[in-house]
Amino acid sequence: MMLARVADSLYWIGRYVERAEHLCRLSDVMLNATLDRTEAASQATRIVLAAVGDTEGARAASPYELAFALALNREDGGSITSSLALARENARQVRDQITTETWERLNLLYLRVTGPEAPKAFADSPSTFLHEIIADLHLFKGAADATMSHGEGWRFLLLGVYLERAQLVGRLLEVCFGDGRRRPLDDHMALMSVLRMSCGLEPYLRRFTADIQPRKILEFLLLDEEFPRSIRFATARIEEHLSATARYVDAAGHAGPERLAGRLRARLQYADMDELDVAGAGALISTVLDDCAALHQAIYDTFVAYSLEMRLPA
Repeated sequence: MMLARVADSLYWIGRYVERAEHLCRLSDVMLNATLDRTEAASQATRIVLAAVGDTEGARAASPYELAFALALNREDGGSITSSLALARENARQVRDQITTETWERLNLLYLRVTGPEAPKAFADSPSTFLHEIIADLHLFKGAADATMSHGEGWRFLLLGVYLERAQLVGRLLEVCFGDGRRRPLDDHMALMSVLRMSCGLEPYLRRFTADIQPRKILEFLLLDEEFPRSIRFATARIEEHLSATARYVDAAGHAGPERLAGRLRARLQYADMDELDVAGAGALISTVLDDCAALHQAIYDTFVAYSLEMRLPA
């Protein structure tokens, strides 16, 4: 069984890099929406504010200021820069567990966003700045997949990536399609922005052509089994990695995380869109987010914060 501190660091590297990529995409889509028309821009900004938990708009007064704060505010623990700094610190602590290629990619990215030229680079071309971060994060994930042994450490890294992804996409869907919305999200450009925020526009169009409808977007991002950023796809990968790591630990006395993951995967596998149309999607999205929170706690209880007695032979 891997040391708890090592598993913890690898898990959080995965979560932080996924969070940084998601925030880059939210910011970029929001800024691009300002080039189209006022209503699309205002809707995109409201979606981003709600998705990052800033319902009062405290971070900024304009889309540009919000994007700048999300990207480079080091005092904001949820910013892109803070997420990358935390990912790098966790990677530094387990430098012997990751490859040179993954460390170098993450370290160079950290130096870019914290360097003295970062504010000017963002001001000159926010879209280019954000796209380059996303590209480097893809390179980091590719390097991890191509150079790390696909054992426990790699699985904990991906557990963090996929659990973070499921929660972030779930939060986005809750904001856009949850039952608590004052009015349905039906503006065509705003719906396109939601797909772009989840990196799903082109895959969606290949499946549904140009038929942009809220119901189909919800179905695609929640239940599609092939799109890698759908919640169903992410939870299926979570179950796979947890099932593979479960053999290393005796989870007696705990709700084994692999069982929670299996229940969540089955919930999404057998969800029915017709039933959601009648009952509303908010309840399912809320349940999925609650299940993800329970999964995080179960992972900690089983692999990180376990008592010594659990691991000692009888």
